[in-house]
Amino acid sequence: MFELGRYNDMTLVKKEAMGWFLDGGRFGNVLLPNRVVPKACRPGDTLQVFLYLDSEDRLIATTQHPLATVGELACLEVAAVNEVGAFMKWGLDKDLLVPFSEQKEAMEAGQTRLVYLYLDNSKRIVASERLNRFFKDEAHPFQFNDKVNITVYGPTDLGMKVVVENRYWGVIHGADLNRPLKMGQKLDAYIKHPRPDGKLDVSLIPMGYGKTDDLSTLILEKLGQADGYIAISDKSSADEIKDYFGVSKRVFKMALGKLYKERKITIEKQGIRLN
Repeated sequence: MFELGRYNDMTLVKKEAMGWFLDGGRFGNVLLPNRVVPKACRPGDTLQVFLYLDSEDRLIATTQHPLATVGELACLEVAAVNEVGAFMKWGLDKDLLVPFSEQKEAMEAGQTRLVYLYLDNSKRIVASERLNRFFKDEAHPFQFNDKVNITVYGPTDLGMKVVVENRYWGVIHGADLNRPLKMGQKLDAYIKHPRPDGKLDVSLIPMGYGKTDDLSTLILEKLGQADGYIAISDKSSADEIKDYFGVSKRVFKMALGKLYKERKITIEKQGIRLN
């Protein structure tokens, strides 16, 4: 089933003057305008497209990639404000509406604000700053040390408030903040304390890291994510190592030595490389 406000794999049916039509199932044929049609398309080809409503509320497809989809958070720039609300740049030709009722403070052109995308009652893709409508302290599926994706919301008295997996509120306590974070930043984190009341304490590094064996695993994981090379070595500053791995230089060098002896990495002057 195809979903509005998300990516969908759809089949090309026929070409018309205005573009290609895609098989939209129960939606009927859906237009993919000429300006976003890839080269060398043929009937029967399958494309990944994003579905949204155009300015006349007609279903339309695009191969452009918005900065966020329905159910996600993003820091977006306000393009303009009129009598309807604010309109934000999000990577598509049609700007994203934030109704006045969904703004915490009146938005102004040029500002960057953190918003959540959802479908309103008319099935339009709109955005809101009123995140408490969507995220609550509630039952969650997480366990101790689970790896999760977080979006940074902003500072609190306890540390830094975050949204876990685009759905749950969480907190990184001040003692666990090993680097500066900014609103809207997305990064991997780990569940430190999954409380019975639904609240989530989150850490930027896995529980137990700091031990050489555990840090070695993290280094290999980071190398894999970075195509086998990271521009940090035993010659890097303590601050660089702390910012990237969240550990002291001493612990980092111990883990590097272990991996080097196991011939899993090569230590170069400017970085480390996966063997």
